[in-house]
Amino acid sequence: MSQTMRVIEISKAGGPEVLTPAERSVPEPGHGEVRLRIAYAGVNRPDALQRAGLYAPPPEASDLPGLEAAGTVDAVGRGVTEVKEGDRVCALLPGGGYAEYALTPAAHCLPVPEGMDVQHAACLPETYFTVWSNVFQRGALQAGERFLCHGGSSGIGTTAIQLARHFGARVFATAGSAEKCAKCTELGAERAINYREENFVDVIRAEGGADLILDMVGGDYIPRNVKALADDGRLVQIAFLSGPKVELNFAQVMTRRLTITGSTLRPQSDLAKARIADALREHVWPLLDAGTVGPIMDSEFPLEEAAKAHARMEGSDHIGKIVLKVAGD
Repeated sequence: MSQTMRVIEISKAGGPEVLTPAERSVPEPGHGEVRLRIAYAGVNRPDALQRAGLYAPPPEASDLPGLEAAGTVDAVGRGVTEVKEGDRVCALLPGGGYAEYALTPAAHCLPVPEGMDVQHAACLPETYFTVWSNVFQRGALQAGERFLCHGGSSGIGTTAIQLARHFGARVFATAGSAEKCAKCTELGAERAINYREENFVDVIRAEGGADLILDMVGGDYIPRNVKALADDGRLVQIAFLSGPKVELNFAQVMTRRLTITGSTLRPQSDLAKARIADALREHVWPLLDAGTVGPIMDSEFPLEEAAKAHARMEGSDHIGKIVLKVAGD
């Protein structure tokens, strides 16, 4: 095989135009790692934050963007028993997904679901790891509870709606157009709220308040989310598209026994991510194998057109996931 590979580098902090095709040496897997020959890579908001200079990769991670991919295990490092060369997998990556080859801990790989192509499998890891850990582990969503998901037409939102509905929650979602709201209800939301036309606080309070809210907007949504929660409700924050700083009256948190929490996935330990992978393998992968839930695909771009993929994502017109085609299946 060639000793070099095609990659997309971040030439400097900036807009989508700073994503630059380049060549690098093919990496070698270390202890516990596998090398993935990538067919498709997922495009995610953290990639854009890294590109803009707002989200530095961990010290040991590749400086290339890309947190998820699907393809074939090409080589394994010492001590790897979970997968073998030739296995078709999708994987959560510490970085480096915008390339022909990437390294990741073997414990962060999951099999491509039965009957699913690698294009759609590349949409799974970042969103499913994020949703499972925040909605079901940290947020402790239970059957019968009222669940509000902001950004319902995003990759995270379309995943959260399907899983929450499957596990028996009453699902509500916000989105910014009639088309996006229709997709949310098609996927299982009981009510989709066009935030450009309705106040989600009023809608959710009329239903009794939300037991759990998943939010990636932040900013002035934070105090509004607190108002929308039912007593003993939980707010899980996973991103801040409108900023992390806001004034909040915490007396409401105390008197109504609310829980405010949140997490980011990338900085967590390899062991923590492996445990999420184990939970997904047990609880969610059978649903994917059966076609009960699945990724929603928006669009595909060649690797060399990563800048166009970022522009598409940041334009917020997409529904579901965007992927980069790196190589054929």
